Amino acid sequence: MKIDFLTRSALAVALISGGAALAQDGPVAGDVAEGSLEGETLTFVSYGGIYQDGQTASLQPFVEKSGVELYSDGPTSLAKLQAQVEAGNVMWDVVDTGDFLPYVHCGTLFQKLDFSKIDTSNIPEGQVGECSVPAMNYGVLLVYNADKYGDNPPTGWADFFDTEKFPGTRAMPGYAEPNGYIVEVALLNAGVTKEDMFPTDVDLALDQYRAIRDNLILWQTGAESQQIIEAGEADMVIAWSGRALAAVKNGANYEPVWNDWVVVMDQLTIPVGVKNPDAAHALINAAIGKQAQETLTEQTSYSPIHMGAEPQVDELTAKWLTNSPERIAQGYLQNVPYWVENYEALSEKWAEFIAGY
Repeated sequence: MKIDFLTRSALAVALISGGAALAQDGPVAGDVAEGSLEGETLTFVSYGGIYQDGQTASLQPFVEKSGVELYSDGPTSLAKLQAQVEAGNVMWDVVDTGDFLPYVHCGTLFQKLDFSKIDTSNIPEGQVGECSVPAMNYGVLLVYNADKYGDNPPTGWADFFDTEKFPGTRAMPGYAEPNGYIVEVALLNAGVTKEDMFPTDVDLALDQYRAIRDNLILWQTGAESQQIIEAGEADMVIAWSGRALAAVKNGANYEPVWNDWVVVMDQLTIPVGVKNPDAAHALINAAIGKQAQETLTEQTSYSPIHMGAEPQVDELTAKWLTNSPERIAQGYLQNVPYWVENYEALSEKWAEFIAGY
């Protein structure tokens, strides 16, 4: 089904629900009334591992104060969620998803959120949707081998494509599912302004990568990208910030380029048909609070989305977090609604690019 999505400019106006008035007139992120959910149960669904453990730990103050009984389930599965919604027997109350799903299924599988019950005033602009709020942030960014480039390092996406000024091997995502940011950063290199980017010229974007084909390798998984960095197989890598940080912690001498780093986030959503939507909203409001976000970062190294959060992390981890005012200002928001609507066309051209590689 084709969905009528807003353009980027309209999205910023219509879908951002944060603001000082909300913080003053409604709830405060992280707050919950003592005993307000006594006798209630909630099931929180995420992707497991250290990430979900950190989320669960971050919600403990909410659990203890509200009196709710909190269960965890996972991993997140669209098929399982769809089956619950269609059967009218929704067992999951709050679901952590990736970037795209809340836009694709807003109003069908995920309900539109009631922002009188959630304080989004401390979330960076552009990250709140009709059916979702961010759970945390990480980035897709350019990292480079500091031993290779020394005192003349790359400073932006254009340098990834400039093999004369910056000779060396490049690595980029090459998995089957395309992502719009790959197109957008290439168009910036081609001289397309951010204001004139949409509708996009996908062929022009992919031609930027084809032009450096002899210097380009593709990685398939986050683990592989980390291995490439640790082994020094590529001098520049388009990588997930968490994987790059892990490689650096393991001894790789790579540095990040923060100019126009791509903002990526998991999303917190409420399925259509939950039994207690008020309690589900309360959980989300707790999860995006200052203390909860600090705990999440301290346990997972993902960046907090509460702009007032001050997680206590080591110096190296702090260097790679994306939540400082400087980093937020440098961030680049890909046009997720556009790519959801145009995903099929992008997929076809992306498949041709991968096959031709």
